[in-house]
Amino acid sequence: MPKSRRQFLSGTSAALLAATAACRKSAPESTAGAPPAGMPPAFGTAPDFGPPVSTATFAEAEKLVQFELTPAERETAAGNWRRSLAPVYERRKGPRKFAPPPSLAPATRWDPVLHGETAAPARDRFVRGTAAPGALPASEQEIAFAPLTRLARWVETRQITSERLTRIYLDRLERFDPKLRCVITLTRDLALQQARQADLEIAAGRYRGPLHGIPWGGKDLLDTAGIPTTYGAEPYRNRIPQQDAAVVKRLHDAGAVLVAKLSLGALALNDVWFGGQTMNPWLLEEGASGSSAGPGAATAAGLVGFSIGSETGGSIVSPSMRCGVTGLRPTYGRVARTGAMTLCWSLDKLGPMTRGVEDAMLVLRAISGPDPGDVASVPSRLDFDATAPAAGLRAGYFPKWMKEAPATDVDRAVLDGIGKLGMTPVEVALPDWPYASLALILFAEAAAAFEELTLSGGLNQLKMQVPDAWPNLFRQARFLSAVDFVQADRLRRAVAQEMARIFQQVDVLLVPSLRDEILGITNATGHPSLTIPAGFVEVSEARSDWAPDPAHPLPRFSPPRRVPHGVTLIGRLFDEGTLARAGLAIERARNMQAEHPSGF
Repeated sequence: MPKSRRQFLSGTSAALLAATAACRKSAPESTAGAPPAGMPPAFGTAPDFGPPVSTATFAEAEKLVQFELTPAERETAAGNWRRSLAPVYERRKGPRKFAPPPSLAPATRWDPVLHGETAAPARDRFVRGTAAPGALPASEQEIAFAPLTRLARWVETRQITSERLTRIYLDRLERFDPKLRCVITLTRDLALQQARQADLEIAAGRYRGPLHGIPWGGKDLLDTAGIPTTYGAEPYRNRIPQQDAAVVKRLHDAGAVLVAKLSLGALALNDVWFGGQTMNPWLLEEGASGSSAGPGAATAAGLVGFSIGSETGGSIVSPSMRCGVTGLRPTYGRVARTGAMTLCWSLDKLGPMTRGVEDAMLVLRAISGPDPGDVASVPSRLDFDATAPAAGLRAGYFPKWMKEAPATDVDRAVLDGIGKLGMTPVEVALPDWPYASLALILFAEAAAAFEELTLSGGLNQLKMQVPDAWPNLFRQARFLSAVDFVQADRLRRAVAQEMARIFQQVDVLLVPSLRDEILGITNATGHPSLTIPAGFVEVSEARSDWAPDPAHPLPRFSPPRRVPHGVTLIGRLFDEGTLARAGLAIERARNMQAEHPSGF
């Protein structure tokens, strides 16, 4: 007879032990207190457990779940609650308490590829661009802002040593971090050691590829052996892991040089961490946006050759758009997350943030692949040709979205120019569904990932304690309905089917980067996205990730300030190559790579 049904807490409480002892005096041990043979398990027959509840308790709880009981139903529910639901609390409240280790993923796994579909592409191929990098500039500033494609050729041909390039970036990180607050840990000793090793290998003819000798920065949720990995959060600021994350190992294997652990909003939310707020190099009066704030700011300011960010609900897209860099959010499952902080098992993704589209693809190629530590990671192919034209691609767009905020004239100009690039614009549509309800999945999984921090009171150490910060959201998530969670998961499946339908009509989607619906939809379905600087807009007020606070108004500007604006492309699952083909065409047409923030 399963104890979870009839005998929860049997043999643990003093009262129950006494009752059992009394029964043993008058009945054989094998039958004492047992139901008649052949009687099946039943719900609602466990011993009482937990605090008493009343009809008033249910009346108030109904307001949270938007489900109303009749007085009679309320009476039945309250009278039976401590018996019928007792077993579900045993994991958390004991006596056989089970606290899942951080590395343990849920049994259910999101597969973005629907049953019966085949993930693109059909082949593995990677063709780099053929443009000559040009002579090494005399200016260290110009070297620092060069895209990875040029840096890689200069290092490969030994026009510059990795050690010199690394020192350029280390010096810039130290010089400009006081303005940006984008560095949590500078890894100077490791970087110089790796750079010297890279120079020795390249001089000996053992060139590992385009990332060999290139300095990079990692969002500080990627474990680095013997180096602090803090999640940007006060409770973890002294955390030092013993092993490298899978992505870190792959970049080490590629010969890349780690120069810094870069900032992120605490526990991967927005842009405030225990060291302050990371600022936008283009507009120092506003935050860089998050949660990949440090990678966005450092890449935009020419402090690293490239960076690695992560996204759960916009954390690569948003800082890339605001800081004017290229951000690639790969297909869910392409890049193993082993050794990266878990916020949401079914939504988290790791991806490159760079100064160009081909740069992002060079990094993606190095970090792709499964790892046993990430049950959602899968083998995949990458078909990319930097020399292939975008002509013939079908670019879908949502007409209504392009006519209203957050779309801008930059978004509309890119859409208007699609035809000149040889692509065909195609109008598409989605059902008018409650896409915001998909956020329940994020809130529930994130609250589960940090349950111990919530229950122990550790959340109180975080700098941000406003209503839209994690401390409040994690606590609120304890009151979410499990039924609604399952229904949100079913909506997720329906949305994935709609996206599959759309991608039968188009090859890529062009969308306003920060449109709520598409951020929620594509993060839930796992489709890849590519955010590209495409022009400039003027802002009369600083922008923020946080809900408005009348007591602390944002800085206003007169005249307005000029800042970069990025557009976003969405691609088919595992078809980042086609996504990049379209992105390269837009990048070349908009010609933003030479634009850099002043003062850096």
